[in-house]
Amino acid sequence: MSPAKMNALMDTLKLTCARQFRFNPRRIAADMRYKGTEGQGNHLVHVFKDVHTHSQIELNTHSMATLREQHGETPHWDEAEKMRYCHTDAEIDAEIAAKQAELEYTRTSALYQDHREQLLSHYKDSPHYREGMPTAREVARALVVTLGDAKDPRLSEFAAHMHTSDPEQLSHLLLAPCHIERAAGAAKPA
Repeated sequence: MSPAKMNALMDTLKLTCARQFRFNPRRIAADMRYKGTEGQGNHLVHVFKDVHTHSQIELNTHSMATLREQHGETPHWDEAEKMRYCHTDAEIDAEIAAKQAELEYTRTSALYQDHREQLLSHYKDSPHYREGMPTAREVARALVVTLGDAKDPRLSEFAAHMHTSDPEQLSHLLLAPCHIERAAGAAKPA
């Protein structure tokens, strides 16, 4: 599908969801991605998927949108997610600022600084990567568990600041600067 056609579909989705569900078009543009079509003829729908939760929206040929409340065995579109899509621009800006502050805190934290090279070395595009090594996610989770068991003060401070002690969430937060660094490195011309 051409970029112009996808842009037109996204514009239709934003307008339709704003009208039908009061979703903020900015949130739709930021979080929804076009996945393709399903069905045929009068039953053809364009499917869009949330990049974070994988919830889906169907847009039919008559510009009517349907939230897929359940896709397969997985329930989607709980009330909290619907409310997130209804956030105002100010709420979205505050959310972005909070994520940026989280990222900056992580990037400058002693925990990240002390383990940055170790984490980065477990990505396949690292010059230090060796086939068969655990993934960066596995390494980060193991690191969080090990440091937690050892009552490491750097992890304790990081967890307190992030308001979570969940190893999955902490490893995800710890890897966020790695993703930014890798994306910035990939964007630099060779």
